[in-house]
Amino acid sequence: MIVLKLGGSVVTEKDREETVDGAALERAAESIADASHDGGLVVVHGGGSFGHPHAETWGASTTEGVSDVDGVNAIHGAMTTLNKFVLSALQDEGVPAVPVHPFSAAHRDVDGGLTLPSGQVRTLVDESFVPVLHGDLVAHAGEGATVLSGDEIVTSLANSLSADRVGVCSTVPGVLDADDDVVPEIASFEAVEGVLGGSAATDVSGGMAGKVRELLALGAPASIFDLDALPAFLDGDQPGTTVHGER
Repeated sequence: MIVLKLGGSVVTEKDREETVDGAALERAAESIADASHDGGLVVVHGGGSFGHPHAETWGASTTEGVSDVDGVNAIHGAMTTLNKFVLSALQDEGVPAVPVHPFSAAHRDVDGGLTLPSGQVRTLVDESFVPVLHGDLVAHAGEGATVLSGDEIVTSLANSLSADRVGVCSTVPGVLDADDDVVPEIASFEAVEGVLGGSAATDVSGGMAGKVRELLALGAPASIFDLDALPAFLDGDQPGTTVHGER
């Protein structure tokens, strides 16, 4: 079982609101189509220039909620629109991709704890589909709806599905140090905290720092790499940065 995250900065042009990076999305879809899915594949994509600008406009983040129905519809609607583009690209390459919208199933309790049922995803995989989830809003007790990042979804599903491999495809070849060299391995957040900065574009889900924090919570190795290395990852390699879970 592979859980693969396609970063929002990979599949969209993050400096142009609601704009898909068609060439990059096509490359990703071709790589996924060419890979073996014998053990099952789950795809998660980020929000990029679709979800993040709307979330910022309405003041929504992973901790701050939105209760205005117009805001909820704007953010969720942008993400389902992007999801349709991703599905279309995958289906055009012959991938049996189907949508799963987290807003319809997940929730947070008053303490922020996430519940994301995985039975639907597991059944779809067992039936030879490729479920495609996305960053979204999530019902949050006492907050209305808060942002559910694609990275959180990856962590939750990888644990509940007992994924064998986890990959995060980004716009950089891995986590970079102060000299822009790839950090080959990360075993603790403190080891790289000084070189992890925020995203240059609007990102309400934590940027690279958020990705590393989530992957450290996996308890199993995960890879962060760029689009060039996606075929290698899908073929079984561990390109880019390997993040070792802390538990």
